[in-house]
Amino acid sequence: MAEHPDAALVRRGFDAWTKGDMEAVGELMTADCTHHSPGESQISGHIKGRDNVLDMYRKMFELTRGEMRVELQSVSVDGRGHAVAANRFFATREDKGMGIEMNGALVFTIIGGKISDIDECVEDIDVADSFWGQAE
Repeated sequence: MAEHPDAALVRRGFDAWTKGDMEAVGELMTADCTHHSPGESQISGHIKGRDNVLDMYRKMFELTRGEMRVELQSVSVDGRGHAVAANRFFATREDKGMGIEMNGALVFTIIGGKISDIDECVEDIDVADSFWGQAE
């Protein structure tokens, strides 16, 4: 049985993101894509527009000096333009002397074969906020 196109799209996105290939990630998004990131940290909020979302991802790589990865555990789809990606996130912030290892999920809305909305859920918002910190 072939993988659903929405699941394949999400897998391509995770693969490109893990490699730090923001150009490839951007090609999978609509121009008005929004990423909703929980909490009160410097990467939290409703980041609107593909370029702004990609800038936020670049900031994550910058803050962790590339010491960040995501293990995709599963992708579930509803066949109506939604996909949920369960994952485990690992990162280190040498400047803060701390690391993070946390379960999470991303809920994708897919329109016309492109990602138009990403809702992020994390296991512990307070720990995530502490790890990412406030804007300096």
